[in-house]
Amino acid sequence: MGTAHPSGHHPAAAAAQGPHDRAAVSPQGAGRPARHQGTPVKAPRFGTLLVPTIAAVAGFAILAGLGVWQLQRKAWKEDLIAKLEQRLSAAAAALPPPAAWANLAQEQAEFMRVRLHADFIGDARPAYVFTGSTPFRDDIKSPGYFVFQPARLPDGRAVAVNRGFSPDKNVTPVNGPADIVGYLRWPQPPSLFVSDYDAASDIWFVADQRAMARALRWGEVAPFYVAQQSPVPASGVPRPGALRGNLRNNHLGYALTWFGLAAALAGVFGVWAAAQLRPRGKSASL
Repeated sequence: MGTAHPSGHHPAAAAAQGPHDRAAVSPQGAGRPARHQGTPVKAPRFGTLLVPTIAAVAGFAILAGLGVWQLQRKAWKEDLIAKLEQRLSAAAAALPPPAAWANLAQEQAEFMRVRLHADFIGDARPAYVFTGSTPFRDDIKSPGYFVFQPARLPDGRAVAVNRGFSPDKNVTPVNGPADIVGYLRWPQPPSLFVSDYDAASDIWFVADQRAMARALRWGEVAPFYVAQQSPVPASGVPRPGALRGNLRNNHLGYALTWFGLAAALAGVFGVWAAAQLRPRGKSASL
């Protein structure tokens, strides 16, 4: 038996745990109020990827297409160089007669090696075409001039002849007959940025033999001109020479550049799209 309370009464019942309006204590919370829910997770919005995806696909297609185009240009340039070398190394054929000139196609006849007998017109003023370098003459290392002069064929027709390279304009016109071996060339069209002729300095910037004939009063000339390979004059000036098919073929490098840009675009877009698809926000554990 326990000892009785001195007053003889039993102790009062324990008071309520708290005011009636206090929140109930969570049994797992050790007396602490329950936490609120954490930051909600935001689902990725696929609609935001539509326009950038279309733009990226279009850009990739354009860049890859340019790369393919450069590979096609590479194959075209290799075929052109092969045909050019074949023409330049072929045996010289007789110059086509004037009756066939109208039917000569530049695509089939340019750079054809020809031989001809003609008389240079000594009283005709030469034309000087400025050149810094040319892919067809690897022996020319400094600026100078190609010297053009008309020559008369046995039938009386005239043809312009590029006699060769001179470092200056102090070239005496040649006179008399010559057995010439050279290459058929067609005139260069003037561009928007390069004039064809500077009359004040008497310098040409494009090899257009018919414009030369009009300006210098040579009379009518053939629709092509002959780039002389031989003979070489006793003075060595102007200096004719063999043509070479040294055309630049950088199309593989251009193709790799375009393909590299396409791959970079795909990589950047992939990283960005992955970041957009990743769920945003953090959920809190209770």
